[in-house]
Amino acid sequence: MQQALLLPQYLPRARLHGLYVITDARLSGGHLAIARAALDGGASIVQLRDKSTPLPQLLPIAGEIRRLTRAANALFIINDRADIALAVGADGVHLGPDDLPVAEARRVLGPHKIIGASCGTPEEAVAAWQSGADYIGAGAIFGTQTKLDAGDAIGLDVLRTIVNATPLPVAAIGGVSPDNIASTREAGARMACVISAVTNAGDETAMTEAVRHLVSRFTL
Repeated sequence: MQQALLLPQYLPRARLHGLYVITDARLSGGHLAIARAALDGGASIVQLRDKSTPLPQLLPIAGEIRRLTRAANALFIINDRADIALAVGADGVHLGPDDLPVAEARRVLGPHKIIGASCGTPEEAVAAWQSGADYIGAGAIFGTQTKLDAGDAIGLDVLRTIVNATPLPVAAIGGVSPDNIASTREAGARMACVISAVTNAGDETAMTEAVRHLVSRFTL
């Protein structure tokens, strides 16, 4: 009898590519408006990032974004909060240098959740990979005013060295705009992270159009 074909247990990692939109409670109608615009415009990944909203208020927002992303067949990542990711069934978390270490997050989340790690050098990318990260968030590539602790711009040359340092997919972040998003793809990034390039567009309809334009400029 022929043996049945065994499919990978966790397929979402194969979907780590395309436009990656990060929400912000302070901008353009808040998390839900940005998430809806991102998904309506064709983004592949939505990240909920919020360091200040109390958990009782943030949890239902996360649950609604989980519902929206599932309906759109998009990935849902939560910044830092592994507890919220588990509670709402998010696809994974993204961790910065001051967040839970990657290895500890892996122990909490188990083998199948996606873990992304912020890195600014190829050495940091290698360390994240060896600790169990699934993708690298490289930046800030062009500099950013949205995240004040992002540091100086590292540029496209360093992005290329980070891309080549590990086999993990890389998300370029920091100052990504319609004018430069294609250059991050040409440097090897499989994802492009945006915030202000979407939220500065205006209302939800305008943000949706901005996302569509960004997606068209970053087509793998």
